[in-house]
Amino acid sequence: MILNNERERLGSRLGFIMLSAGCAIGCGNVWKFPWMTGQYGGGGFVLVYVLCLLLLGLPSMTMEFAMGRASQASPVKMYQKLEKPGQKWHIHGYLCLLGNVALMAFYTVVTGWMMYYFVKFLIGSTADLGFVNMITNPTVNVVYLAIAVALGFGVLSFDLQGGLERVTKYMMVALLVLMLVLAFHSATLDGAKAGLSFYLVPDFSKINGQVIVGAMNQAFFTLSIGIGSMAIFGSYIGKDHTLLGESVNVICLDTFVAIMAGFIIFPACFTYDITPGAGPALLFDTMATVFLNMAGGRLWGTLFFLFMVFAAFSTELAVFENILACVRELTGWSRPKGCLVCGVGIFLLALTTALGYSKFTFQPFAEGSAWLDFWDFIVSTNLLPIGALVFSVFCCYKIGWGWDKFIAEANEGKGLKVQSWMQPIFKYFVPVCVAALYIYGLATFAWK
Repeated sequence: MILNNERERLGSRLGFIMLSAGCAIGCGNVWKFPWMTGQYGGGGFVLVYVLCLLLLGLPSMTMEFAMGRASQASPVKMYQKLEKPGQKWHIHGYLCLLGNVALMAFYTVVTGWMMYYFVKFLIGSTADLGFVNMITNPTVNVVYLAIAVALGFGVLSFDLQGGLERVTKYMMVALLVLMLVLAFHSATLDGAKAGLSFYLVPDFSKINGQVIVGAMNQAFFTLSIGIGSMAIFGSYIGKDHTLLGESVNVICLDTFVAIMAGFIIFPACFTYDITPGAGPALLFDTMATVFLNMAGGRLWGTLFFLFMVFAAFSTELAVFENILACVRELTGWSRPKGCLVCGVGIFLLALTTALGYSKFTFQPFAEGSAWLDFWDFIVSTNLLPIGALVFSVFCCYKIGWGWDKFIAEANEGKGLKVQSWMQPIFKYFVPVCVAALYIYGLATFAWK
């Protein structure tokens, strides 16, 4: 158990909302969401993604918050407090910890990429800037990975309110303001009409099973649902407000940032004839090209990648906190000692991704795949949907925590409450849909 007798608390409800949203908002919104939208055909994917957020993401987040608040523990301990004697649900708690670690095995590297682009625009050294050049440079990757990990765990070495909550609130406000400014600027570009048409008008002929699976995985990825990332913040908040209402607040902020990212990127793509289906390089190559071909591009580029650094760090800090809480509850370590050990461990594991395009080449799946794809497969394709399925069964059925106990916890406080008519959605629709899409996703995955 954590050494102090009283569990750490967040200082305000705003801190909880911003911190939870910060965990959800990150590279998944502004790096992964746009390139997946581009690869899956634009507006149709966006429509299915929003439906997945409402029908699968909202119930799953509410259940995860409820488990965290009821248990007042990290994912590795919460099942042990909520499950009946002799049950083995707590095994999933260790999978949650594994999922957070696997996520940081590549997310910290992507955070480093954002920092690298920010620095290059800030100092005006953009002549040799390019995604391929960056990912194949081992020195750049290792140095910026080290900075990302050191800054993240450095913030967390302070107490919860003094470190994580305070930094995240300021970063989130700055992030939202920067997004609005950049989206307004993109709306003035010549290709704005064509870009927004591709982005917002669904082409139903392009919606198939793979698009739906991709949208579900992206919804869980962007909300950080399924690996206990939301449960840990539920454990830090009081019982003044209902959890369905808090989930709505977090998802609205998260969706706003994702949609704004599309408003920024797709008008730029169609203005400068850059293919929207460029994949993981879309954000970097597209936006760099845009900024290098516009008046005041250095300033706009600096602001944009500063925003990207904020987005990446908001999630990194939140997931680091989850890993740290799990490790401290298992070992009893102090916050500074836990930060040091976890930081070193994450850094060493993330070297696989950082050097995966230069020194540690590894092709786990189809041609062109690398360590990043392997870690993303572990997290997005497997642990996130499996986790959402487990949370749903645990919260809704008597073999687990049970519907009555879940409802009592979720509806405590003021705000939106889970209604009786919603029970079939939580109990049947969510687990059946997640299980079916998970199986279909594995069956159609591009293994080779």
